[in-house]
Amino acid sequence: MGGSRTILRFLKYLLMTLYALLSVYPLVWLLFYSFKRNDEIFFTNPFGLPAHLLYQNYVRAWHAFNMPSYFTNSIVVTTATVAFTVLIALLFSYATARMKWKLATAARLYVGVGLFIPVQVILIPLVLLIKGFHLTNTYPSLVLPYVAFQLGFSTMAFYSFLRTVPFEFEEAASLDGASLATTLFRVIIPMVKGAIASVSIFVALAAWNEFPVALILINKESRKTLPLGLINFMGQFKTDWGAVGASLVIASLPTVILFLVFSRHIERALTIGAALKG
Repeated sequence: MGGSRTILRFLKYLLMTLYALLSVYPLVWLLFYSFKRNDEIFFTNPFGLPAHLLYQNYVRAWHAFNMPSYFTNSIVVTTATVAFTVLIALLFSYATARMKWKLATAARLYVGVGLFIPVQVILIPLVLLIKGFHLTNTYPSLVLPYVAFQLGFSTMAFYSFLRTVPFEFEEAASLDGASLATTLFRVIIPMVKGAIASVSIFVALAAWNEFPVALILINKESRKTLPLGLINFMGQFKTDWGAVGASLVIASLPTVILFLVFSRHIERALTIGAALKG
């Protein structure tokens, strides 16, 4: 009996190790790719370690491909998206989860419908709205749609967390003379910091990696985000693939660091998202 358990445990760890190696290998390959010459990438050494570490690929990616501008735009758009999404979703979820009013359930379900609407379905109306408000090639042209796209998930996630908080805390705050805003920001929010962190990370990853909406709404070079700017690295007749790999590493670095630092919160956010969408 003990021997069979040992074998099963060994097989389990073996499979987990193989899965981990398969998951990490693309990142390692991309890192090697970013230090190679074009001939190494395609002919002489496509899978092995680079013969010489070409740090110049990163210098060219950062300076020649306008990476600082793309990076700054992505940071601005992502930060604004997270801030507005969390604030709006938290206020709305508090109103529907903790306050009694006739249309609370209907309002929550209405916002939650956004989880089931594909982005592609609303691209044409979105373009018309952005042009109608003269927001094309501006930060709000990306921030506003991104916030709208993430509100469905964020409100449902916050609602599920807020429903677990006992109502006695609010009753005690009310007896002490606390206002509604004081109760929310000083009593409730400190109790759901984990939910706020999880939702913030999920929204940040979605905004940082978003491509189709940015491709349609942004054509001004100075407002392009990283995913959109990476298209410009492909030349018509010749492409510096080593610098392309370096630019991909730079673009991926923030999300990798975010995952390594906040892996527990990301796992919780993905679990919430799977539960809500499933």
